[in-house]
Amino acid sequence: MARRSVGGRATRTRVQLAALVVAGVFLLIGVLGFVPGITTGYGGMTFAGHHSEARLLGVFQVSVLHNLLHLGFGVAGLLLARTVAGARVYLVGGGVLYLGLWIYGLAVGEESTANFVPLNDADNWLHLGLGLGMILLGLLLSARAGGSDGRLDRPFDRP
Repeated sequence: MARRSVGGRATRTRVQLAALVVAGVFLLIGVLGFVPGITTGYGGMTFAGHHSEARLLGVFQVSVLHNLLHLGFGVAGLLLARTVAGARVYLVGGGVLYLGLWIYGLAVGEESTANFVPLNDADNWLHLGLGLGMILLGLLLSARAGGSDGRLDRPFDRP
């Protein structure tokens, strides 16, 4: 059950809350990528490709496409977090995607035309952390070990 009414208020499971938080962070990062000052080299931002000179927080290489992907991933998380299964898919599946992106970023050179998102070393290592963290959140918070179903309102579930 995705939500359960406790005292007239809806509650979410831990995995749903984690998915909502992760989605919110991606939305925030996507928006901040378009804010001059928070994104340095803003005038050098390209739509896509490794020539973008824009750096989120002065560190993470971004482009219009990169920012739009963050926004899209955040919206997907908001939609998928509506159910426990969707939240799990978002976190675990998204984590697997980010591990793939980490490997891709390591495999292509920063100056390669294949680096179309674009990605730099800081992005690559962030993607490793995101991938592992999202997978762990998705698996650990949705585990049914010991009869736990991941609900925050567990003390109120007694018959």
